[in-house]
Amino acid sequence: MAHPNKQRSKQAAARLRSAALIGPAAVYLFIWMIVPLAMTVYYSFRRYNLIEPYIKGNAGFSNYANIITDPNFIAGIINTLILVVSCLVLTVMIGLAFAIVYNNDHVVGKNLLRTFAASPFFIMPVVTGLLWKNLMLNPSFGLLAALQRALGISPIAFLSKVPLASVIGIISWQWTPFAMLVLLASLSAIPEDIKEAAYLDGAGAWQTFRYIVLPQLGRSLYAVIMLETIFFLVIFGQIYVATSGGPGNASTNLPYYIYLQAFSSYDIGAASAGAVFAIILANIVAIFLVRMISANIREDS
Repeated sequence: MAHPNKQRSKQAAARLRSAALIGPAAVYLFIWMIVPLAMTVYYSFRRYNLIEPYIKGNAGFSNYANIITDPNFIAGIINTLILVVSCLVLTVMIGLAFAIVYNNDHVVGKNLLRTFAASPFFIMPVVTGLLWKNLMLNPSFGLLAALQRALGISPIAFLSKVPLASVIGIISWQWTPFAMLVLLASLSAIPEDIKEAAYLDGAGAWQTFRYIVLPQLGRSLYAVIMLETIFFLVIFGQIYVATSGGPGNASTNLPYYIYLQAFSSYDIGAASAGAVFAIILANIVAIFLVRMISANIREDS
């Protein structure tokens, strides 16, 4: 039997080895996450405008008070919530529909179709914005304008008439493949004998989907919703390229509002205060989603 002192020394050595292995990653995370966060919180309480760098000092909560009373900030929060909810509904529903179709063995060339359907997800956000702005939604030479003319309809300038809906469509187009791929993997893992047993018991297509397939997709659906929500909260590139937050503030979300404060108004203090609000909002949503997912997983298990 090992002596207690030797046993404790071995455990201490093991802890030191673990700390040595984890240490570099912990230092990296501290430098690239905690330090910028601390600086953001610090500057949110400071007077710091790049146009007037000589005006410095403690601002207290004035930066927060200014952005809370700013109509553009309120519009940014409302647009952010509308964008997140709308894109979630569209991507999950359409992605699930595509996953069901491509999981059918009777679909001809489904492997090729899967590749084409998944391709929008691998396009960079800025390229996606340019693609839709110039090739699809341009009222002069865009594809949708050509289709409208062919039908005898006057072309609609979607990006100026319905800018937020256009951004929602662009983002949904890019992120639907993500939901499709995750749900398709889950559909492929469902044993066929379970569905065949349901058919033999007299269940129709809807009953089989509602009571057999959908519960099996529960964890995948929750994962898709959580990940997409986090990414939709920080959407920037598509808005920057396609609408620049306009007309007015019609398509300005919270990240774009922070960008305008920092690089249009050059007010780093206000931008930092907006970033703190964005962090709080993202954490509230993340905590809510994690708890919801954890509760449902416990119920399923």
